[in-house]
Amino acid sequence: MSLGTKVRLARLFSHPSGNLFGGAVDHFVGYGDVRKGGLADLPGALARVMAGKPDYVSIQPGTARHLWPQYAGKASLVIQAGCFTPDDRISELIATPEDAVRAGADALAVAIPVRGATEGKYIRWLTDSVNAAARYGMPVVAHIYPRDFTDGAKIVFTPDEIAYAARIGYESGVDVIKIGYTGDFESFRETVRTCPVPVVIAGGPKTDTLLGALQQTADAIRAGARGAVVGRNLWGHGDPQKAARAFRGVIHDGLSAEDALAKAGA
Repeated sequence: MSLGTKVRLARLFSHPSGNLFGGAVDHFVGYGDVRKGGLADLPGALARVMAGKPDYVSIQPGTARHLWPQYAGKASLVIQAGCFTPDDRISELIATPEDAVRAGADALAVAIPVRGATEGKYIRWLTDSVNAAARYGMPVVAHIYPRDFTDGAKIVFTPDEIAYAARIGYESGVDVIKIGYTGDFESFRETVRTCPVPVVIAGGPKTDTLLGALQQTADAIRAGARGAVVGRNLWGHGDPQKAARAFRGVIHDGLSAEDALAKAGA
């Protein structure tokens, strides 16, 4: 690992807890009706996330170009390169490590789906990005989503598939792996224990309550995860600042979900 990679990773995990609280505003083509929901006003969504004081934010390169300058220095910037829909209607790699360097980013995120007939192409996205990033000392954060095609194309979080996703990540040489929480503590702990690079959890689908999202985050941290990167359960909450305070309480202060919720007043 080069000095540049070590320095940038240290900035991502700079909190004294050693964990990471990230905000994801990088949903792009997978979001749906852009006139509705928490990302209808993208500048406003980013402002709400930043008000929650995350350690880093992952966004698309175009979003960074237009919206990030006012936030420079307030959190680490992570450029999202992956652009896909689970059914492969859209499947593009839209940024390179060089793009991330030009943007002043601390990491390149590459979101990929796995399983299905096109899996090999996505693994090539990841390995090519890792190899190219090494020339710039740019860490690669893999966002890996297993799919099931039994009834359409769906993202799944079963223990076997999440373990497979983690294996794809570290055998591709990435520096950080973002995967969904399985809901099964023992299986997730074993996946994290056998993974030689830091694992953070995806915020996942919007939960019925903030408490539910905090509980799965707390369980993942107890299982060895090094943090969480939260999207819908942050900008999709009625009060993102309170939600962020609660997530920070779980991730950085080691609070239970209930105590973090009470302390945040959420």
